[in-house]
Amino acid sequence: MGYAVLHMEKTSGTDAAMSAHIERTIKPKNADESRTHLNRELIRFPDGVESRTQAIQYRLDTAGLTRKIGNNQVRAIRVLLTGTHDDMERITNEGRLDEWCSDNLKYLADTFGRENIVSAVLHMDEQTPHIHATLVPIIRGERKRKKKEEQVRRRYRKKPTGTARLCADEIMTRAKLKSYQDTYAQTMSRYGLQRGIDGSEAKHISTQQYYRDLMQQTEQLRTDIGLLQDSKEIVQEELRRAKKEVQTEKLKGVATTAATHIAESVGSLFGGNKVKTLERQNAALQNRIYELENEVQQHEERQAKQIQEMKSAYEQQNRKLSEFVDFVKRYFPYVDKLIPTIKFLRDSLHFGDAVIRKLCIFKDATIKGELYSREFNQHFKVDGAVCSLKQSTEGNFELNIDGVSHVNWFRRKKGEFMEALGMPTRKQNRGIKL
Repeated sequence: MGYAVLHMEKTSGTDAAMSAHIERTIKPKNADESRTHLNRELIRFPDGVESRTQAIQYRLDTAGLTRKIGNNQVRAIRVLLTGTHDDMERITNEGRLDEWCSDNLKYLADTFGRENIVSAVLHMDEQTPHIHATLVPIIRGERKRKKKEEQVRRRYRKKPTGTARLCADEIMTRAKLKSYQDTYAQTMSRYGLQRGIDGSEAKHISTQQYYRDLMQQTEQLRTDIGLLQDSKEIVQEELRRAKKEVQTEKLKGVATTAATHIAESVGSLFGGNKVKTLERQNAALQNRIYELENEVQQHEERQAKQIQEMKSAYEQQNRKLSEFVDFVKRYFPYVDKLIPTIKFLRDSLHFGDAVIRKLCIFKDATIKGELYSREFNQHFKVDGAVCSLKQSTEGNFELNIDGVSHVNWFRRKKGEFMEALGMPTRKQNRGIKL
């Protein structure tokens, strides 16, 4: 049983950089562009709003806020919703992904208010399906006052208690964040997802950030070792100089007074604190260097192990994908030849997924609306036309509309259009006598 993942993060401004990532105006390296067309916006924007960034600003403009928004004030909260990779793959394969998306939208609306959820995008082109939702933290009610403010509250004009306010802090208190994890896990339990460990001190960071931090720690340890090595050399040099002092010409003097003073000096030097302190410092530094070198080695070993684990996981996933592709090619050899037709239906004729799926299992599909012809650069109306896929003698698949190929169907529609305008077709022109 895997885990349900709900991650929330504050952001100031209109979050244009994140919008570029979510809307794929900038292509991330870890995204599979051949699957990007499967991504979809789950929330309809208001009229005149065309992007997530505009949707955030639209909500702020229409929420009825009475206070000016500060430059550094949190204007939106990013919400990431997903689950353990294997479980999300299972949900997708079971055909329950649309149901999972609907339950996520309902949870967000019930928890934060439907009007505050301005965008929710399903990403299918990364390794694990997930939703990027955007919450504008509009709440109602009087803000919590500090003790000093409460004491002088009578000086302020009393404001209505039900006015709209922009306040992310009240949405993301520690108690509420814990509550979100509990309630979200309850909502996702029907999909076999459970809550993460309650009270865990683990923090959500990206893999890239983890390795960046790991490298910074390693470099810092190397720097500390270098500084300690320098300190060690300084202490050792001071120790050598101190010991050398006892061998100076002062010890060779024959004067009793001088000999006495030198003996006292030697006794003070070796029996006192200076040399012993330096020796202790040297030993401590040597031990610390040994500890830091061990820490660096352990960091590097952990890093190498984790990289190897990631590589093994990738190879295993790639092997499964290759086995799946081989399976499809062996038992469904016509799939390769269907792919160009599917792209034509989706990209040129703009057929919906439901119609394409029906055609791909070789069932007739009835359509209405408009179809675009590249040959004539024109849209033709269609109402109740019956579409089907037929395989040619060469083994390729072709779209038939009302029993004829789509090419002949478009040409027939063009002829009907020209006749309706009172313009002769080519066939008629050949019958005109000069």
